[in-house]
Formats: sequence, structure tokens, C-alpha cells
Amino acid sequence: MRNKKPFTPFPTTGYYGPAFFCDREEESRKLISHIMSGQSTTLAAIRRLGKTALIRHVQQKMKPEWIPVYADILPTENADDLLKYLATSIIQAIPEKSRQGKKIWALIKSLRPVISYDSYSGMPNLSFSLRPDESRQPLQELLSLMEQGDKPVLFAIDEFQQILNYPEPNVDAWLRKIIQELKNVVFIYCGSQQHLMNDLFTNPSRPFFRSTLFLQLDKIPSEIYAKFITEQFYKHGRKIPFESVDEILAWTDVHTYYVQLVCNRVFANIPGNVPEKAWKGEALKLLKEQEYVFFGYREVLTQAQWHLLKAAALEGKLYAPTSKDFIGRYQLGSPATVLRSIDSLLRKELLFKNFDKQGTTYYGVYDILFRRWIETI
Repeated sequence: MRNKKPFTPFPTTGYYGPAFFCDREEESRKLISHIMSGQSTTLAAIRRLGKTALIRHVQQKMKPEWIPVYADILPTENADDLLKYLATSIIQAIPEKSRQGKKIWALIKSLRPVISYDSYSGMPNLSFSLRPDESRQPLQELLSLMEQGDKPVLFAIDEFQQILNYPEPNVDAWLRKIIQELKNVVFIYCGSQQHLMNDLFTNPSRPFFRSTLFLQLDKIPSEIYAKFITEQFYKHGRKIPFESVDEILAWTDVHTYYVQLVCNRVFANIPGNVPEKAWKGEALKLLKEQEYVFFGYREVLTQAQWHLLKAAALEGKLYAPTSKDFIGRYQLGSPATVLRSIDSLLRKELLFKNFDKQGTTYYGVYDILFRRWIETI
């Protein structure tokens, strides 16, 4: 977890240390409390709200007493891939020459891996050529070796719902069986497909049912984010009007990635103090750059899906998609057509399903830039 200085004080990827990390104090406190009590956590949030940065932030706080391991398993398609990604993450975190590291490397070398090295970081990457039924035992041995170090391990697995897509049967069952035997490893499971994460951890018929504490990640409060943005400009000898900051937060719906993206562009492209309303020019440039992507949505969707996606974008929060009022306002056909379109857009991850503070279900469009683009056409 190298904390090299970002190009601007508003990085859109990676973790660069607390100086470039906004708030999440309460979430960090809760997560650390779970970890210190030996409780694993399921971290739930929609995409690009800052889950990964929060995990990195907390892992940094837990060093050196804990060994932080982070694995993003979104690219995995089967148990062999899972072994590859978890093993790579483990060897990048645990020194090869330590007593524990020597045992881990001995196990990995016995599997005849192909080892390559990242040209940027110099960190090793692994791949294996195992039959589908050969991954389970080495994965069990590998995770068991995590127990044998002098320090506890904080193991974060991102996009954990991906295991549901593997062709091997009952992956969650045998993985849970391995993990529940580990006494010196605390896990953080997170994923952006909340309905799948909920099914994994709250469905009584699932092996991971009630195996973790839950932490829901919401948006950063506007007043806290506004103070952070203003201070980041001030630290670099520059100013941005308070009104502009409030407008940016409203335009991005206080969605972490998009706040960072707009502020990144404003900081990089507008020298000196930022004139009032100047941010809007950068926002419009972003929309223009993304038009090709947005028109691509239309090409891969049915007409009914496209019209529903546009309607959801204009609504912001869509509470009653099958109501006569909503269907009539946007001429969407029948309730059955709307429900089919919602199901398809959820699978394509163009829509998400969430709950407001009153517990009421609503649907929203993942891409804030698409929402703002729809408002301009």
C-alpha cells in the first residue's frame, strides 16, 4: 500500500494516506471496533462510494500490529482464479523471508505456478494450471497458513459476491467451512451488488448467514465534504467559492467518485483561484467526453430498457416504478414491461436497488454523469 503523492489532492483511484481521505471517521471507528473484537464485517455500499479507500484507510491504521491483505476478486471466474488472486494478495503482504512467508512460498511453489512481476510496483503475480477440482485443497492449506504468523491478519476480499458466479457447486459452503476454522484472521467482505451480498449474508439458507457484522456505507455528509474540498484548495494556496463547492456537491449528488472526479478536473484545469461558476465548464466537458459511452448504452439495450433508464435518470430516486403516474408520465407501456426492464438493468448494473433512511425501496442510476447528460438532451 504505497502512499505516493497523487497528481491532484482529489484522486479518483487508490489510497494515498489520510491527508487525501475525506472523513469516514464514524465508519472507521466501527470497523476498527469490529476488528479488535475479532468480528468479521460485511461492508455494503453501491459502487464508487469509497469502500476500497475506507478499507485501505483502516488497514493502514491497523499496521504494524496487524498484517493487512487486500484482494479484489471481481475478475475471477472460477475457484482456480480465486486461488490465484488470494495467493497473489497474500504473498504481496507477507514477507517471503519471514517464517510464515517461507511456508506460504513452499506451498505455492509445490503447485508449479507461473510467477510474473508487475513492471510498476515490482510485486509478484501468480497463475496456476490446475484442474477445476484441484483448487480447493491448496486454497484451504494457504488460508490455514495465515494462522501461523506472529501477528493477526486483516483480510479484505472485495467484490465477494463474485463467488456466486463460479461454475463449481457450493463454493460459499466450502469456503465458509475453511474460514470458520481460522482464529487469527479477521475478514472484511465487501461488494457493490448489494442484493447478492444481502443474499449471501442474510439468507438463512446460506452458509455465511449471520457470520459477520454489517456496516452500511452511506454518502459523506455534504457539510463535511464541503469543508474537505475547500481545505484541499487552501492547502495548495488556492481558493474556490463556497457556492461553487455546494453546487458541485449537488450536481454529483455527493457521490464520492463523481465529487472527486469533478474536483480533480477543476483543480487540474483551472489555474489559481477558481472563478464562480467555472466548475460548470469542466462538468460539461466531462459529459461531452462520455457521450460515446452513453450512446453505447442505447445500442445494447432494448427500446423499453432505454426508455426506463432515461426515466429513472430524470427521477433521481425511483420509488414506484409500476405506478400509473410514473408509467404514464414517461409512456413506458405496462407494469410487466417495466419490471422486466428493471430486472435486466439491475443485472447489467446500470440500475441499483437501495433503501432510504425510512427503509423504503427505491431504484437509482449508477452513473451520475449519465443522469446529468440525460437532463441536457
